[in-house]
Amino acid sequence: MDNRRKKRLTYFTTGLIFLLSGVEYAVILPTIWRYLQTLDAEPYFLGLTLSAFSLSGLLSGPLFGHWSDRTLAIKKIILFGNLFEIVGNLMYFMGYSKWLLLSSRFVAGIGAGIGSSIFGALTRCTAPEDRATVFAAVMACRQAGLLIGPAFNIFLRLCDFHVGPFLVDKYTSPGLFMCLMWTLLQPVVVFMYWDLPPIENVKAKNRSMNSNEEKTEQELVKDEEENNEEEKPLMSSQEIVGSYGSVVTSSPLKNHTSAASNGMLNHISTPPSPVTPETRKSGFFTCSMMREFLREEVVVLLAAQFITLFNQTALETMVTPLTQKYFNFGELENSVMYCLAGGVVVTGFLFVRWLSRHVAERVVLVIGLSIANISCIWCLIFLANPQGDYPWQLTEFIIGIFLQVVGLPFVAVSQVSLFSKITSEKTQGFSQGVRRSVGGLATILGPLWAGGLTESMYIMMGVMMGLLVMLSIMVAFSYHQLVEPAVEEELGYSENGDSTCRQSTEEQ
Repeated sequence: MDNRRKKRLTYFTTGLIFLLSGVEYAVILPTIWRYLQTLDAEPYFLGLTLSAFSLSGLLSGPLFGHWSDRTLAIKKIILFGNLFEIVGNLMYFMGYSKWLLLSSRFVAGIGAGIGSSIFGALTRCTAPEDRATVFAAVMACRQAGLLIGPAFNIFLRLCDFHVGPFLVDKYTSPGLFMCLMWTLLQPVVVFMYWDLPPIENVKAKNRSMNSNEEKTEQELVKDEEENNEEEKPLMSSQEIVGSYGSVVTSSPLKNHTSAASNGMLNHISTPPSPVTPETRKSGFFTCSMMREFLREEVVVLLAAQFITLFNQTALETMVTPLTQKYFNFGELENSVMYCLAGGVVVTGFLFVRWLSRHVAERVVLVIGLSIANISCIWCLIFLANPQGDYPWQLTEFIIGIFLQVVGLPFVAVSQVSLFSKITSEKTQGFSQGVRRSVGGLATILGPLWAGGLTESMYIMMGVMMGLLVMLSIMVAFSYHQLVEPAVEEELGYSENGDSTCRQSTEEQ
């Protein structure tokens, strides 16, 4: 099979993985609150259960990413991570108690950590100018899953039968359905996913072919020069006469002595380091990582990741109780709502995919932040304390949710693409794991924050608005830093960083 077809099938399988992750979220979220109520769970347990999935993904993401950086065996990592998704959704289907439900989401979240390895692999095998387009397509697959998921939920809510001692109803069927989906994905990964070589290896191969051609030409020129030198006299006039007319003599003993003294000086000037190779390697890795993530532009993008997901998950947690309180929505209405929102987000990702080819990522980021600020202001004014009759309240709610989901693709794609460009490609798996862990921390704190303040909407929305204003100020001050570094600057930074890390490590 040719490399082009392998790459297409690998991208297709990658999109399928993110599609199923979106489907899982969409089929579980509309019913999990009622599911917990049937198990006598307190209201705060909704936030705990949603946060458990993010907590395990926060912990497993950097581990899977570091594993992929060391081995580049992405296929094995995906197969291993999917086992946790299968087991976690099976536990969700069993649902004996609220604690088993909480544990099921924690186990499934471990499998979600493979996303850091996948993003690292995509970074290594795509060119920088195509990266935003590829990331937008992958993220659009997840949003397509969010769009398709509620459609499955419409049929799953009709289930009412037993599988052995287990009841399959509208609450437990999403777990059984996703368990089957992740199980069917395993053979697809086995036969349709390949570990693609990094793009730098392809470029190095092309450079080596060009260098071999140049080397052949240089050897031909050298042979011609040697043939011409054979016709010259053994000693030229410059070899016989020195710069001041003195005769230049060459003493074999003197040459031998100077060579020996140079070798002795080189031996003295490079004393053996007491640090072992393992210690030097670990110290260099720690030092380089610290320098990597403490740069201004990296901190700004990690802040964008945290604040955006914090606000998004807080609103998502607030939506279900809000629709139940003001509009009396059930599972069907919530599923339709999430389906429509998923369609808007998919359209947004497709638009961002086109837009990223014409404007810089930082421009896309600013557009997304502007829409997010407008959305948060609207929700703070109209959703914190809805006024008017039923049609007017529903209109206010629809506009607020629409603005929220429209701004999401702009911020998500731009910050992921920029993050992959300003961090080292050799440690992309670990870097993407750190980025996803920061996002995981946001998805933990967001539901906890919103779950405890459903009756104090002004406080909840006010903090979200404050975070967005802070992020906007950070982006404004660091706008000129949010670009891909030039090749010369990147090499210079790498050499300076390497020397500093080596020096600090050897001093240990």
